[in-house]
Amino acid sequence: MPAVTIPSAPTRDCPLCPRLAAFRADNQLKLPDYFNAPVPAFGDAKPKFLIIGLAPGLHGANRTGRPFTGDWAGDLLFATLLDLGLAQGVYDERPDDGLTLKGCRIVNSVRCVPPQNKPLPAEIKTCNTFLKAEIAASPARCYLALGSIAHDAALMALGEKRSAFKFGHNRRHDLSDGRILIDSYHCSRYNTNTGVLTPKMFKEAMAHVKEAAGL
Repeated sequence: MPAVTIPSAPTRDCPLCPRLAAFRADNQLKLPDYFNAPVPAFGDAKPKFLIIGLAPGLHGANRTGRPFTGDWAGDLLFATLLDLGLAQGVYDERPDDGLTLKGCRIVNSVRCVPPQNKPLPAEIKTCNTFLKAEIAASPARCYLALGSIAHDAALMALGEKRSAFKFGHNRRHDLSDGRILIDSYHCSRYNTNTGVLTPKMFKEAMAHVKEAAGL
């Protein structure tokens, strides 16, 4: 039997994760005005660093089709990018708001919205094929992982041992091939509401990767 060729980006009807495909099909019926498909990366075509998130939110990126757009987390993420000169325009929670990113690009570890916002380990592993392809196609040598799951997915995609690099907020990891991974707590509603992550903390981590990337 010939080997199955997996594309570098998921198709709109990607079947590789049955649970996510079924959830997507259900949402297409319940929420027909939503994007309801694997969410593509967004940002500079030739970035200095990649921002690696977790997965689309049901009523955020799954609705709009752009990472973090319409998600609570996007309010802090895009405000910080604008404040640091890494974006220009106005973030208006719409994919057609004209916002552009400068020197950075956003990609999720899992491209499809998962039930309860919790992808399974097998789904993260399957979608890692597409994260690897995004990394391979990018000139970026620096990465900002938003949360421990994104941290682990980034290490998997980069071919590094997870045991060698422990997640920690604003922690820099110098990888075996000279690339740099920096962590941040995820800019989720839960983390910001509980004080796990403050806007100041998030700006410091973003400024850290900006500097490491030479921007």
